[in-house]
Amino acid sequence: MVRKFKYMDKTLFLLLIIYTILGLIMIFSASSITAVLQYGQNESYFFLKQLFYVVMAYIVGFIILFIPNSLINKFKKTSKLLALVAIFLLFITLLWGRTLNGATSWLKIGPITIQPSEFVKTLMVMFIAFAFNNNKMLNGYKFLTPFIYAVLCALLIALQPDLGTAMILAITGFLMFISLPIKDDNYKKLKIIAGVGAIFVGFLFFIGSDILKNVLNEEQLSRLTYKNPCTRYTEKTGYQVCNGYIAINNGGLFGLGLGNSKQKYMYLPEAYTDFIFPIIVEELGSIGASIIVVGFLIILYRILKISKQTETLSDSLLAFGTFSLILAHLLVNLLGVTAIIPLTGVPLPFLSNGGSFAFNLIILMFIVLRISIDNKNNKLKKEINRL
Repeated sequence: MVRKFKYMDKTLFLLLIIYTILGLIMIFSASSITAVLQYGQNESYFFLKQLFYVVMAYIVGFIILFIPNSLINKFKKTSKLLALVAIFLLFITLLWGRTLNGATSWLKIGPITIQPSEFVKTLMVMFIAFAFNNNKMLNGYKFLTPFIYAVLCALLIALQPDLGTAMILAITGFLMFISLPIKDDNYKKLKIIAGVGAIFVGFLFFIGSDILKNVLNEEQLSRLTYKNPCTRYTEKTGYQVCNGYIAINNGGLFGLGLGNSKQKYMYLPEAYTDFIFPIIVEELGSIGASIIVVGFLIILYRILKISKQTETLSDSLLAFGTFSLILAHLLVNLLGVTAIIPLTGVPLPFLSNGGSFAFNLIILMFIVLRISIDNKNNKLKKEINRL
């Protein structure tokens, strides 16, 4: 254990622990009133549920650190199985899933309720990365195969319909696609086409194009009315975001103090999930929230650095996929709650309530930490061989 800790990226590990603890504290603060008044539960109801998933994730994460490399290499050969499991999970969710807020996105397994699409994000990052464990995948058009599976998964998630999660998966897959080290001219053309397509789709959402009326349902279309939310305070399209604005305004520079949010008293819906950031600003102030954002940037930088230091394309893509997933969540969440883009109901990494999301994100972080350890070991082996 001492050796593992010595070789891992300590800054990233420390930030993981800090943000996990901070997330639990903020979830307790933001959800306590809702748990009592709306759900008739103990004030620590959502906190304890989140704690369960976090503890389980850390247990699995530390196991990942100690898995022998021989088993890791064998597991990398099961990439196709990962894709099939992901598609299977999404199909059974569509058939037998629970519907909440208009989306059939949850499966109840005994006393536990999971959101399979969150596991699919992890499976897809691993599948795409492991598919390139064999350099032959870079020949011809074979490199497209993993991304076709990713597109299929994104479409199945959109059918739930969960447009926000489908968007996150699409962004993550797109970033992994354009990061491939292929020098072929046809690949460069495909990157340009994919980039133009992504910009075009984003533009349609930004302007609320009529084209989307043939694709989106009524609930999703309503989210395209997102600008100037406080002019529609009494309407569904403005109420939530405007109350988020009020929370941010209440916080000022230094905040009202931990646990002293006013908007969590049933004014701000989903305060402990997608709208945790306005509560953070309200309680910790703009300065505290800014420090948290800087911490996120450091996390992204450390992961990207680990990705660039790897010796194998598979490990590099695995770390870069984690980087892309976190970046996508940060952008979509923060821009959504501030009404810069349409609101899509995407959680904030480490800080929002959501057991499935927290579990999978922590697992991916431990995988990146494992890669950082392997990077250090490989570097030391090279230095020893030179002597």
